[in-house]
Amino acid sequence: MSAMVTPTARCRHPAVGTREDMGDDRGVAADKRGSKTVRDLLLSLVVLGFVVSVIYIFIPHDSHADPVKVVPFSVELGQARRDAPYPVAGPEGLGAEWRSTSVTYNAADPKNVTWHIGFVDPEQQYVAVEQSNGPSDAFVASVTLNSHRDGTRTVSAGGHTWERWTGGRYTALVLKDPKVTTVVLGTAADTQLEKMAAALQERGGH
Repeated sequence: MSAMVTPTARCRHPAVGTREDMGDDRGVAADKRGSKTVRDLLLSLVVLGFVVSVIYIFIPHDSHADPVKVVPFSVELGQARRDAPYPVAGPEGLGAEWRSTSVTYNAADPKNVTWHIGFVDPEQQYVAVEQSNGPSDAFVASVTLNSHRDGTRTVSAGGHTWERWTGGRYTALVLKDPKVTTVVLGTAADTQLEKMAAALQERGGH
């Protein structure tokens, strides 16, 4: 009786290049990529910090500089006084604490020629001068953002009697003339609005 030969059990070895063979390599590669990403991020932060430092050191800066950008208005005022169909108002003698921040003159519509100068007053409040030869009450409501006449209250300033308007975004002093409506408005106190109204000088017009 012949002896039974038992086949020798085969040992299973993963073939080179199979998923099992590459598993550890992928993990190592992922770790390397992660380390590289962190390193690149740190290098970028270092470079950015260096650039910011250079800018701070070499570019002039003044921590006490006035944040209000002053916009001169003399050229536009002169042009408006030569061109407008009414005497154009501009302040005189207010002093350096009153800083002009905006100026516009618009004559596109001959029936609604508008003039504007905006200021920051010494108390850091907004004050503006607005003029138009358009419909008076509609103009005042528009520039004051819906203020209305404050009863019969009036204010004397600059040799004129001004109506006081309130209730909208801005308090306003309003001077009505057959040729033009002049408005001094803003968030400033009444005393500051009156100072602006008293400083206005009207010139030009035709």
